[in-house]
Amino acid sequence: MSAEAQPFQLKFAETEADLRAAQRLRYRVFVEELGSDGEMVDHVAMLEADRFDPDYQHLMLMDPTRSDDPLEQCVGVYRLLTGEKAADLGHFYSEGEYDLTALKTSGKRLLELGRSCVAREYRGGVALFQMWAGLAKYVIEEGYDVLFGTASFFGADVAQHAEALSLLHSRHLAPEVLRARAQEAHFQSMDLVPEDQIDRKRAMLAIPPLIKAYLRLGGTVGEGAFVDRAFNTVDVLLILDVDQISERQRAMYTKGLTGAGS
Repeated sequence: MSAEAQPFQLKFAETEADLRAAQRLRYRVFVEELGSDGEMVDHVAMLEADRFDPDYQHLMLMDPTRSDDPLEQCVGVYRLLTGEKAADLGHFYSEGEYDLTALKTSGKRLLELGRSCVAREYRGGVALFQMWAGLAKYVIEEGYDVLFGTASFFGADVAQHAEALSLLHSRHLAPEVLRARAQEAHFQSMDLVPEDQIDRKRAMLAIPPLIKAYLRLGGTVGEGAFVDRAFNTVDVLLILDVDQISERQRAMYTKGLTGAGS
């Protein structure tokens, strides 16, 4: 897969060196910027890794002009797991936080997305658009019906995010047939502020850009949040039925990109 817009190159990780470059970017964002940690974080090598990485596809946006060090050339990354691969493995990553029964019994082809991040200096530009364009091309050509994955509010204090979480709960819950639910042992209600007391503008400003981008595409959320203290986040489950993406949006993200197999 390649993007026409230069200097970016869009590809799936193929080698151990590619995977390390993706893990280096995740370290820069999740650990250095956001203060996350975990048992597989390697502070010496500056890699953020976990046991799921070898079984997932890693969609990488590369800028060869960014650095002479290949480990620093990855400027965007998405981690993907197909429903077929998850069936072979026996799990999705998100099942550590959410009961996915509704999704897994929906009869729809599933694609899990996660560990997404963009290097700080590339945010607000075309990098995220290029990532999404490549992802959209892949999803449409391979025929996936539903995209889902956890996304984070940074900071594990639920009260800090109460109004934003409440807006998601009141306005953007997934339809019942797709409504995954946070695992009961860790269920954190998102219904924290009465709907008539939510300042919608303020709440939207508090929602992370990635989550807002999914909402604009027609995305929804599962029921309940998950507080991840190791990563210092409050997680929600984003669920996007591909049928809800408008033709205009599909055209915008797929125009001018080559197929996933190139």
